[in-house]
Amino acid sequence: MGLFEITVALLLVGAALSAWARRLQAPYPAFLAIAGAVLALIPGTPVLALEPQLVMTLFVAPTLLDAAYDMSLRDLRIYWMPIAASAVIAVVLTVAAVAGLARVLRPDMPWSVAIALGAIVSPPDASAATAILRSLRLPHRALVILEGESLLNDATALLIYRGALLAAAGTWTGLITLPAALGAVIGSAILGVALGTVVPRLLRRIADLPTTVICQFTSTFAVWILADELALSPIITLVCYAITLARIAPTRLGAINRIPSYAVWEVAVFVLNVLAFIMAGLQLRPILTGLHSIVGIRAFAFAGAVLLVVVLVRVAWVMSYNAVARWRNRYFPQVLHPHVTPPTIGTGLVIAWCGMRGIVTLATALALPQDFPYRDLILLSAYGVVLGTLVVQGLSLRPLMLRLKLADTGEIEAETQLARRRTAEVALEALAQLDGPIDLLREEHLALLRQSEGRAESRDETLLAARRHVVSVQRHALIELRRRGAIGDDAFHVVEEELDSFEFYTERRIARFAAATGDG
Repeated sequence: MGLFEITVALLLVGAALSAWARRLQAPYPAFLAIAGAVLALIPGTPVLALEPQLVMTLFVAPTLLDAAYDMSLRDLRIYWMPIAASAVIAVVLTVAAVAGLARVLRPDMPWSVAIALGAIVSPPDASAATAILRSLRLPHRALVILEGESLLNDATALLIYRGALLAAAGTWTGLITLPAALGAVIGSAILGVALGTVVPRLLRRIADLPTTVICQFTSTFAVWILADELALSPIITLVCYAITLARIAPTRLGAINRIPSYAVWEVAVFVLNVLAFIMAGLQLRPILTGLHSIVGIRAFAFAGAVLLVVVLVRVAWVMSYNAVARWRNRYFPQVLHPHVTPPTIGTGLVIAWCGMRGIVTLATALALPQDFPYRDLILLSAYGVVLGTLVVQGLSLRPLMLRLKLADTGEIEAETQLARRRTAEVALEALAQLDGPIDLLREEHLALLRQSEGRAESRDETLLAARRHVVSVQRHALIELRRRGAIGDDAFHVVEEELDSFEFYTERRIARFAAATGDG
C-alpha cells in the first residue's frame, strides 16, 4: 500500500472515530491516539516515519494559528498572571521534577540529558488542548487560562530543550545563551506583530477567493519558517502574528471571502489533527523496536514513572496557585474587572487535569540526534506521556466536569446578546436618518432587537418565512434557467453564490428566532 492510500485510509478511520467520539461526547484525539497505537501493533502495518521539522511546521503551525486567532486579547490581559505562571513556572517545575526523577532512577544519566527529557514532556500541547477543549463547555475562566497557557508554554519548554542540547554537546555558555534567549523572545514578538500588520494589507489586494485561502495557508508556514531561520521562536512569532491578524483581518476581508475561508480553515485543521494524532500513535512500533526485551521492562517502568510525575506536578502546582488566589481574594478583596471570574476549587481541578500532551512532545523527542544518550528511553517516555495524558486525562475530563457540576458560566452568551442588541440599535439609528422605502429594513432590525431581548413576536417569524420562500423561488427559477440552457454554468454559479449568502443569513436568523422563542 502506497503513501497516498495509507493517508486516505487514515483520514477515513479518523473521520469515523471522530464521529463516534462526538456521539459519546468524548474528545476525539484520545480515540485517534489509541487507534494509531493499535494499528502500530498489527503485523504488516507500514511504519510512517515522522520528520520532526516537517511535523512542527505542517501540523503545529496551522493549529497554533487557528487557536491563537480565536484567542481574546482582552482575556489574555485580564488573566495574564495565571497564564504566565502556568506557561513558565509550571513548565520549569515539571522539567525539574522529571529531571530529578530520571537521575534517581538512572544515576548514570547526565543532568543535561535528564533536563532535555523534562523539557520534552513538560508542555501541554496547543493542538491537543484546542481539539479537546472545543468539544466541552468549560467555565470561561478555565477555558481562557488553558488556551492561553497552551499557546505559550511550548516556547518555554523549547528554550530549555535547546539549552539542554547545547549542554549535552558541551557548548553551553550560560552568560551568552540566556541574554540570547531573552532577545529571541522579544524579537519573535516584534516579528509576529510586524508580519501580522503587513500580511493582511498584501492579501487585501487579492480578489480571487481560492488564491486568498492558499496565501493564508502559505503565509502561516512562511511565518514559522522565517522565524526558525532567524533563530527566533516560531511559536511566539506565530502566536503574536495570529493575535495581530485577528485584530486587522475583519476590516480587510469581506464576508463573502471570510465565510468560505473560515470553513476551509476549520476542515484543514481538523484533517491535520486527525493525521497528527493517529500518526502519533503509529510511532509506537519504531520506538519499541529500539528497545531490547530485557531492558524494555525497566524502560516501561521508567516511562510510567515519568507520566505519573508529569501529572502530579501539574496538579500540585495548579491547586497550590488556586488556593493562594482564593486565599488572597478572601482576606485581601480587590475590585475585580467586570469580566473576571474568581477562582474556585472546581475550576482549579479542571485546569489541573487538562495536561494533555501531543504532537509537539513527540516531534521534539524525535528531533534528538541519533547518537544522543538514552534516546530510545526518552522516545518511549515521551510516547507514554502523550498517550497516557490523552487517554487518561482526555477521556476522564468530561466525567470530572459532571462530577464537579461545572458548566459554562454564560459570559460569552451575555456578551453576544449585548453585541446583538447594540448593533441592532445603531442600525435603527442609522435607518432613522435615511430617506426612501426603508420600512421593511427597519422592521428586520426591530426583529433583531426583540430577539436579543428575548421577546420575539410572530410577525418576526412571518418575515423570516417570507425571506426563506423568496430565496427558494429564486433558486428554483435559477435551476430552471440552466436546465433550459438559457444560462451557462459560470453565470449559474455567480448567482448561486449570491443566493447562498442570502439563504445563509436567513437560516441563521431563523435559528436565532427559534432559540429566542424556545421552539428550537
